[in-house]
Formats: sequence, C-alpha cells, structure tokens
Amino acid sequence: MKIKNIAKATVLSLSLTLPLTSCNEWLDLLPNDEQVTDDYWKSKEDVEQVVASGYVYMRKTVPTLINWGELRGGDFYNMGSGTKANKMQDFDMLPSNDLCAYGTLYQVISMANSVLDYAPGVEDNTYYAAMRNSHLCEAYFQRAWAYSILVKNFKEVPLITKAYVNDDMSLTVPKASESQIIAQIKSDVKAALATGSAKGYYEVEWQTKGRATKWALYALMADICLWNHDYDECIEYANYILQTSDALRPAFMTETSKWFEMFYPGLSNESIFELYWDYNTENVNNNFTTKFPQLGIIASASEDGMCNVTEYALQKMCKELLEVLKNQGRLSADERVGRILNTSVVTNSLIATSSELSMSQPVLWKYRGTDIVDKTTVRVHNDANFILYRVADVMLMKAEALIMKGKPSWKAAIELINTIRTRAALPVYVDLDANDADNTIDNLDELTLLLEVLDQREMEFLGEAHRWYDILRLARYDKNFAPNGTVEDNEHIAYENYKTKGFGADEFKYKEQALLLITKSNKTTSVAQLESILQNSWAWYLPLQQSEIENNNLLKQNPYYE
Repeated sequence: MKIKNIAKATVLSLSLTLPLTSCNEWLDLLPNDEQVTDDYWKSKEDVEQVVASGYVYMRKTVPTLINWGELRGGDFYNMGSGTKANKMQDFDMLPSNDLCAYGTLYQVISMANSVLDYAPGVEDNTYYAAMRNSHLCEAYFQRAWAYSILVKNFKEVPLITKAYVNDDMSLTVPKASESQIIAQIKSDVKAALATGSAKGYYEVEWQTKGRATKWALYALMADICLWNHDYDECIEYANYILQTSDALRPAFMTETSKWFEMFYPGLSNESIFELYWDYNTENVNNNFTTKFPQLGIIASASEDGMCNVTEYALQKMCKELLEVLKNQGRLSADERVGRILNTSVVTNSLIATSSELSMSQPVLWKYRGTDIVDKTTVRVHNDANFILYRVADVMLMKAEALIMKGKPSWKAAIELINTIRTRAALPVYVDLDANDADNTIDNLDELTLLLEVLDQREMEFLGEAHRWYDILRLARYDKNFAPNGTVEDNEHIAYENYKTKGFGADEFKYKEQALLLITKSNKTTSVAQLESILQNSWAWYLPLQQSEIENNNLLKQNPYYE
C-alpha cells in the first residue's frame, strides 16, 4: 500500500458509528465526503470525529501488535510450516509477506496529523482552548505511539508529520533514521504535556482508560526512553506515575486474588491505557478468538498467526505455579492464585506434587475468561480490551533503567521487582530487610538482574505483545546501537559490511544471551538456522513490504532483506 494511499484513509467514510456518551456513540468515524480538507473543519465535533477515528485505527492494529510482539518472542507459536506466521516466528520473512504491512499504523498517524494541522484553525465559538488543546494532546499521543511501534519493528521508516491535503502533495519520501523517529516521539509527548491540557481523567469512565491521558503520555515516554537507553529520563517519566499524590492516578493493584480484574471486566485502576470494546453498545467483536485457541485445543496452522502456548512457556508457567504453591501452602478458596492458575492461563489438567507440576493444553485466559471460577465459562462476546500500558509495566521499566544505571541503584530496582513478585504470590527476589541484604545485592550482576526483570515481564504480560521487544532490548544493549542517519546516509561505514553483519557489529553486550532466549523457545525451526540468521542485527527487524518499495522509489529496503 502506498503511503499516499494510507494518508488518503483520512478521506474514507467508514461504517463504524461511534457521539459522546457510550463507546459506540463516541467512536463515530469520519465525515461522509471523500476528503478531510480545509472545508471540513468547521466545528469542535468535526475535530472530535477525527480524533475518534485515530482510536478506531489503533484498535485495528491489535492483530498486528500480537503477531509482531508475540510470534518472535517464544511464548506462542503457530502450527504447521510455510505459513506467513511461521515465516515470521522463524525469522524467515520475505518482503512479500503481508504480515509486515504497516498501513494501519500510518492510518493512525494520518488521523493525528490531520488534527494537529487543522484543529488550531477551527473557528467555533464553543471550541474553547482547553478542549482544543486536549484534542491536540490525544493526536500527539496517537502519532507518537504509532511511531514507537514502527521504530521498534523496522528501525527506519518514513517520518510523515503533515496532513495529506490533495493528490498534488508528494508523499514519496525516504526513511528517517531511528534517532530521528525517536526524537519526533519525544517531541510529540513534550508538546502534548506543554499544552497543560492533557487530562488526568474523563467524565465518562471508559474514556479515562480508553483515551489518551497525561498518564498515557508519561508511560509512552518512559517506554521510548528505555528503548533509547535514556535511563534517567525513563525514570523521571515513570516517577510521574509511580510517585504522584494525585488521587485519581492509576495505581498498582496489590491484591493477588484480584489480578484477573484487569482483564475482566477491565478498565481497572492499574490500567493506564487500553483499547476498548463493548459488544453490548457497539455490536462489534474484536476477534481475539482468531488469535488464541479454546481450552483443550491446539490450533492448526493459520496464515495470520493462531497463537498456541509453547512448551517453553508452559514449563515456565509450571515452575512459577509450583513456586507459588510452595510459598502459599495451598490454593485460595476459589482456586485463583498468583497470575498463572485461572488468570494468565487455565488448563484442563493440573497435577501438582511437592516437587513437580504439569499442565496440559493451556489457554490464555485473559482474553476469554470471566470472573466465574469455573474455568470452562467464557465470555459471551469476544470483546476483551487490549491493554497497552499498565502500572506494573511502568514499574518494571523503571526497574530495568535502575539496573542499567549501576549497583548504587540496584536496591531500588529490587524493591520494584519484589513488589511485582509479591502481588504474583511469589517469594521476594531479595529480602531487603535481612541483615545480609547488602552482601546479597553486591554479589549479583547486571545480566542476572536484567533476566529477572525479563522473567517477571514474561509471566506478567503473557499475550500482551511485549515479549519480543523485551528480548530485543536485551539484544540492543550496545554503545553504537543507533547510527545518526539511515544506513544509506552513513558513508563512513562500509556498506557491504554494514549490510551483512549489521549495525553495531560485535559490540552488543548481551546479544548471545538474547539469541539463547530465542533459540531455546522456538519449536518450529532449528537452532543452527536461527543462530545463523540472527547474527546479523538487521534480521532483528522486519522487512519493508515489497509493495511499499515498488511504489516509493526513495524507500530503501532493510539491508538484511535485499
């Protein structure tokens, strides 16, 4: 799909209807004429519609987010061989594979660009500055979030920040560098916050979690700063959430038995931003059942990626649940315990002894289950929300940044890890009240602590499309991970060497550990094949879709896929 055609999504009339009380009424899409031009922007309601359109396109990205975030991460796999999904999970993609298509993310960007360009010029006596600035905040968030997903998956993509106006506007543009894209993301977040109109909450309950708030902006900034190795900045923005006294802030849910409430019914206080569905008001399903199989079923091969739980992930779940049972002594009265049994997964067979535990044919519960104890009871409708950020995520972002700052910060990182583990009904990682706590911490090393954070993230966010990026962050720890320009711009680097060996060469500190996490969890190709591919750091990223290359003569392919 041409980027020009993606931008023309701003002109589409879509069938979804969404005015201002229910989700169904609010997420009303675009005007019925063919183009959002200067003539369209007459009232605050016009702006509101395009802002809402951005969220609808964000919802449409969810299948892509799951594929990109989970299929390469080792916790889920697609059966069979040779499908598009298999090619992705085996790092064997070609530019013709449409699972690398990024069009919907550019549709989000197109909506945001239109609001940012045109909302300031709307002449409506009832369109007060605070409302206008609030809309701008949402558009900044949408654009920054979309680019954060693009840069994590492609490293270099076209950077478009102006609205599409007419067919005379050229959108044949080259890629921007990773550093340029990250700078734009940071600029958008700071611009939004500088308006002073980023909301802490909305009057309608679901919108507080389903529309961008200042909390969502803080979480996004902490996320991209951690990705960019800007540890002090990551901690700063994480603390805006974790150390605020605001009575209406998102807050960590400490009760183990209520962990599942984040997913059923959703919109929990721990949530910072989630993509929202409600079948009763919209008559729309999110089709998560096409991504995660039913209880007791191993889904057959599918082109678009049906996600079965891998044996590797199942063993980790069993290990954690056994540790929980030892720590707790027994299951709770309703058999909910920690974040595994009847929360992250349910199973039709559970065998536990003092030394081992086994589960068979598990299913991801969080998108199918209810608050009913009977694990065979599933939602009437497939309308589970998809959480992009929650407080536990921000806590572990901060913990990782603290670890990378060095030993003086490790105690604070361990405090956060302990909090996550305690909520999961696990024993603490280090007893910080013990007399020998300082010696225990002093005997730890950076990699050991990083892997503990990644382990906690893996079990905490199973199926939430985080796992691949966690592994990739570990692989990226390197002083030269982000050249200032694109590969084509870096004339001082021998291109063939850059192409065949990847950026950063052998300077990646934990590259081999990251490759080990990938190879030991993948069950559909050989270790030798994966190791051969992933030695080239460009292979960690997706190819640009072939149709994009053909339609944009300024667009260069990821060097690995040439």
